[in-house]
Amino acid sequence: MNAYIGTPTSRVDGRAKVTGAAKYAGEFAADGLLHGFVVEAAIARGRIARLDTSEALKVKGVVDVLTHAHRPPLADKDEAWKDEVAPEKGSPFRPLYDDRIKFNGQPIALVVAEDWETAKFAATRVRVEYEQEAFATNLESERGKASKVDQPHKPRGDAAAALTRAAVRHEADYVIPSEHHNPMELYATTAVWDGSGRLTVYDKTQGVQNVQKFLCGVFGKKPDDIRVISPYVGGAFGSGLRPQHQVVLATLAALALKRSVRVVLTRQQMYGLGYRPMTIERLALGAKPDGTLDAVSHEAIAVTSRYEDFSRNDTGWAEQLYKSPNSHYSHKLVDLDVSTPCDMRAPGAATGVCALECAMDELSVALKLDPLELRLKCYSDRDQTEDLPYTSKQLRECYARGAEAFGWSRRNPAPRSMRDGKELVGWGMATGVWEALQMPVAVRIVLTANGHAEVSCAASDIGTGTYTIVAQVAADALGLPIENISVKLADSSLPQAPVEGGSWMAASSAHAVLGAAEEIRRELARYAKAMPASPLAGVDVPDIILLDGTVAKAADRSRSVSIADAMRHGQVERIEKEKLNEFPEDKSHARNTHSAVFAEVKVDEELGVIRVTRVVSAIAAGRILNTKTGHSQIMGSVVWGIGMVLHEEILMDHRFGRIMNANIAEYHIPVNADVHDIDVIFVDEPDDRINRLGIKGLGEIGIVGVPAAIANAVYHATGKRIRRFPITLDKLLD
Repeated sequence: MNAYIGTPTSRVDGRAKVTGAAKYAGEFAADGLLHGFVVEAAIARGRIARLDTSEALKVKGVVDVLTHAHRPPLADKDEAWKDEVAPEKGSPFRPLYDDRIKFNGQPIALVVAEDWETAKFAATRVRVEYEQEAFATNLESERGKASKVDQPHKPRGDAAAALTRAAVRHEADYVIPSEHHNPMELYATTAVWDGSGRLTVYDKTQGVQNVQKFLCGVFGKKPDDIRVISPYVGGAFGSGLRPQHQVVLATLAALALKRSVRVVLTRQQMYGLGYRPMTIERLALGAKPDGTLDAVSHEAIAVTSRYEDFSRNDTGWAEQLYKSPNSHYSHKLVDLDVSTPCDMRAPGAATGVCALECAMDELSVALKLDPLELRLKCYSDRDQTEDLPYTSKQLRECYARGAEAFGWSRRNPAPRSMRDGKELVGWGMATGVWEALQMPVAVRIVLTANGHAEVSCAASDIGTGTYTIVAQVAADALGLPIENISVKLADSSLPQAPVEGGSWMAASSAHAVLGAAEEIRRELARYAKAMPASPLAGVDVPDIILLDGTVAKAADRSRSVSIADAMRHGQVERIEKEKLNEFPEDKSHARNTHSAVFAEVKVDEELGVIRVTRVVSAIAAGRILNTKTGHSQIMGSVVWGIGMVLHEEILMDHRFGRIMNANIAEYHIPVNADVHDIDVIFVDEPDDRINRLGIKGLGEIGIVGVPAAIANAVYHATGKRIRRFPITLDKLLD
């Protein structure tokens, strides 16, 4: 039997998805199912003076309208509302809790009716009067009110003095707007009432156990009272890490009415959920004439809400990439009357590295050095934060292989020097870096005598391929065909798992599978050794493997017995093992993934229209479990990077504190016509220190560096440096 790990294996859940058999949170049926529609606040800050639901209640088919003044009890302590990824500081948002308005679009009522259309219509009949208060939603006008937050990166040397003395210096602000996730699947929850007070909650989430614990805290329930299931997720990218307000509202309505209730948010309403915060990134780089760095200074000023302090590491990434004796990093927040931001693919790195890599490109221009040569001159083999070596770092090989595949050596360095007919051609490059994180995960495997194994875990699959890689690892570890492996995920009653995010689930779940499979191997080995005239008699258990449905000696596979015979001798029909895998803490090495991104753009000289015609992304991320789904992840991340730098931007009318383009017609994202050639290169990166399989994770590294590579290519094509994203034709023609 061929090994599955490291091969381009098709998704085991692919057929269910393409045939429609896969069910999502808003598709589960229930007897007597009611539908809820959210009524949103129309002001940015203040209080509800009067909320009249009488006309809505007169609409035929309306069952109830829940408000802060008409609802079941909710927890009143902040701790009950904090989920496992909530910001440490602040008081989480509580839908329908009181009359206070914290942001425009805040849910203030839930109309519940026999069908969704009736609920939606009746919502227009809810009358609300407000007492409005002064508000602020503009980061740039409030920039002076920013407050500093603690960051893990300590200053080294004297960056200010070194910058003053530097022979060549670059300093600039890079402005990255707020962006929304816009997953294909709308946020939805179906709360199914079982008649005895228990609920089964089907929710769009990246962490079913996180949601279950959260709901139990909010509603004062025991874990057995609420079960959360999320078998399939149509995209999330960080927006589902925290429980969103629709799950609270659906559960609240089901408990109030003792009936099953579904709440599906509209696309517009989803813009009231979390988002990537707008950030002003100030970079200052000082260098010697030969290009080696004297100093790095990076300050980020980002949006947060008034009720929670949300921040991520924007500023410390130069510590992993470039040698410099002097550095200083600062992260500040501005409290605004908006909803709390949240994690969005590669939070902190996507924005911070974008600014850093644009600044490095500008420094290369000032030094008259090739951008790739500058990065190689400044290359750091150690994480400078704690002066640590890496478990592995094949970034040099990423540079070399990416540059060769792209044809970087043929680049004319002069801006506006390369053309294709009427279009200006630009070539740019950038570096990417992300963390290689690992979390405790438990897995249960049940092996039956017919050679079938069921693997179960509460982990989610948000479309990244967790079902498939779990099946691959289990098949190899148990010596079974992948067709004999079934995988159950995303049910809060299954063995424990954290939220799926941070690129940690592949490594974490794979090693939990290995742990449970190892327990099964040991038990099968004992049964096989004890059989009469066993070919494995006298063989030590560590020298026995599972292969092709047999229990065999590793060094002599002819000495084997079938799994079925071993279990028959052991008088068992099934073997069930559960294993919690935890990774030992190791502070002796830094753990990161890296990439080198090369981009080509063609810009219409007269119209300013930008096309990204080629991208080469060379990735060093340890061992790739599945080269097919991994390739797909990186391609998708590159597309998202195109959107981040050229398309995506939340437009806020600060007179009202309201998002004006809360739809995917006016909130621009890349479509097929915007996506051309994308070449993904996986650089071999053996790493026996980070974990047993050498896995690092791919979810986020694919986007980091892409926006900067494209922005740098636009400069090379046009000679015009745009530091306020997205880069749109009006900015080029201005």
